[in-house]
Order: sequence, then structure tokens, then C-alpha cells
Amino acid sequence: MKTTLILMSLLIFGIDNPLLGQEELSVDKIMDRSRDNQTLSGSEYVGTLIIMDKKGRERIRKIAAASRRYEKEKVDKRIIRFLEPADVRGTGMLIFDNDEGDDDMWIYLPALRKTRRIVSSDKGKSFMGSEFSNADMAAEDTDNFSYTLLGVEETDGEPCWKVEVVPNDEGIADDNGFSRKIMWLSWNDFVARRIIFYDFYDEPFKEQTNHNIILVDEKNGKYRAGEMIMENIQNGRKSIMRMDNIVFNPNVKDEYFTTRYLEKQ
Repeated sequence: MKTTLILMSLLIFGIDNPLLGQEELSVDKIMDRSRDNQTLSGSEYVGTLIIMDKKGRERIRKIAAASRRYEKEKVDKRIIRFLEPADVRGTGMLIFDNDEGDDDMWIYLPALRKTRRIVSSDKGKSFMGSEFSNADMAAEDTDNFSYTLLGVEETDGEPCWKVEVVPNDEGIADDNGFSRKIMWLSWNDFVARRIIFYDFYDEPFKEQTNHNIILVDEKNGKYRAGEMIMENIQNGRKSIMRMDNIVFNPNVKDEYFTTRYLEKQ
């Protein structure tokens, strides 16, 4: 009923609808557009990761990150480094988000003075003790999942496509830590506003909501969520990732995206 009312309102009152005047979008085109709209040629940002237990007690982490698109190699490279507090300072993650094939991930732990490659089986595990997973730090490889368009539904006042995402096999599901997920992708910018993750008993176990959508590259229409909130429905924990300041920079230094730089103190 809610979907029908939204569509009727758009038609009757003439509210702008990005689907009008263009070809009907298939679910694969929607997902490709979503990834493309969030792929920047380069950026740098500082941010805050807040990790909350079920009693609301907080641990706060400050981070710095950079990313760059290498079109010839068909890969997005990104680095994340922790600035504070002292017990995590210097910890970092390097990610090669490959268009084809598996992503490459490394983590540096200063206490061990060692860079460790993150294997596929670790990608579904917690990112630095938060409710986000290591896999959440990279873009989704669309070849590894099947997509079904469930319809149109409003969330947080935003008309969205409602899409079911299912891993193509058990190995991919295990690596990513969920059996399926439901996404609500905005009609306006193709950025997800809400994601519900299901465990291997097909019960919802995490819900992500994205807020403060930022137009980072106005010329090319590239967006990023300024705040991501991940709530664990089953254990009551919550984590918040905020971009305190993001700068569009297509000329981020190549040296940032090496294990040598990851280990630099």
C-alpha cells in the first residue's frame, strides 16, 4: 500500500521522479549505477569511529583515509589509518577493491610490527571491534551476488528501490558474513539509505542506516554517506562511522597505497 501511495503522489502532484523520461532500469543497472555513483577518482578524509556496547558505553577512534581509482588496472585502492587513541595509533588497513576477481586486503598491527594479509574467510569478521565487518570497508563485487528488485518503498522520507541481495554460493556468504540482505537505494542518488543483514538462520541480525549524503564530486555526480550507523539487532551493540571532513582529490599520492606506507609511523 505504501508503495502504491508513493507512486500515485508522484503522478498526481508532479513530484520529480528520476525514473520519468528515461528507460526503465533493471535491477542490475540500478546496482551498477549505485556503485558508479560512489566511486570517486580520488579522495582524502578524516573521520570518527564510535563503538558502543549494549549499555551505551563508548570507545572513540579517530581515523584518516584516502582512496584513488586506477581505471587502467580496474581497481579502487584505499588506505585507512587509526590516529588515536594511543592503543590503536598506527593500526591500518590497505584495500585493493578489484572490479574483477577477489579484493585484496592487508592489516598492519604496530604492536606486532607486521602486515598481515586478510584472507577471504576473515572478511566477514569485525572491523577493529566494531559492528562493521572488514567486507563493509570495500565495495561489493556485483559478480558475486544475485539481485532481485522487490519494488519501491519509502524510507526516512526518501523514495527508494528495495533490492534483495543474495550471495551466489555458500563460500561467498561465509566470506561476507550474511545469508542475504535487503537494501533501500535512493531514487535521487542511488546511495543506500538502509540495509538489513540476515544471518544463516535467515533472521535479521544487523541494520545499517546511512545519513548526511555528501555530493563530493559535483561535476561527475559522486556521493558518499557522511554518517553510517550499524546496529546489531541481536546483541544490542552499535557502531557509528562519521566523515568529519572529506576532500575530493583525484591526485592522491600513489605511495599511500603500499604496504610500505601502511607500516610507516
